[in-house]
Amino acid sequence: MIRALAERIPEQQVDRHLLHDEGEHVVDLVRHHGIVYALPSTELVGVGALWLLALFGPISWGWVFLLLSFGLLGHAVFVTARERRDVFVITNMRVFRASGVFNVKIATMPITRILDITVDKPLLGRLLGYGHFIFESAAQAQGLRDIRFIGDPDGRDLTIQRVVQRAGLRGPRGGVPPHHLP
Repeated sequence: MIRALAERIPEQQVDRHLLHDEGEHVVDLVRHHGIVYALPSTELVGVGALWLLALFGPISWGWVFLLLSFGLLGHAVFVTARERRDVFVITNMRVFRASGVFNVKIATMPITRILDITVDKPLLGRLLGYGHFIFESAAQAQGLRDIRFIGDPDGRDLTIQRVVQRAGLRGPRGGVPPHHLP
């Protein structure tokens, strides 16, 4: 049911943020891992329980149970929308994150500014296939430092490393030529 709800939520408009005239294109568009929908799913179970209490519980408390269920349902819908509209985009020129349900926030980092990427894979993340990215750049106060609940974090890390390598920012391909070794 959460998946059906999430598919009805409008997509984040990523194309409007690309520099098409400069040749920028999307290499990978990353959504959160499905684990982020565990809370809204649990809340929907709670909504069902509250509706049952409203129907079969004390009649004088029925309106309280219904009111609580609508509040819980609203929160579940909002969290689902928030997670669905939070996307991490890797292009050939930069990485950026577009997030927000009512207000859209765009945080961008050029590929040239990425100094280090830490991939954090907690035990549950290793079992379920998600992890977290921590970006280090010259400017530490930024909106693109922590990207949480990314599916296939190792594959996404390799994608970013490939983009950085193709941009010529990590030295020559294939390492140092043999005649330059000591």
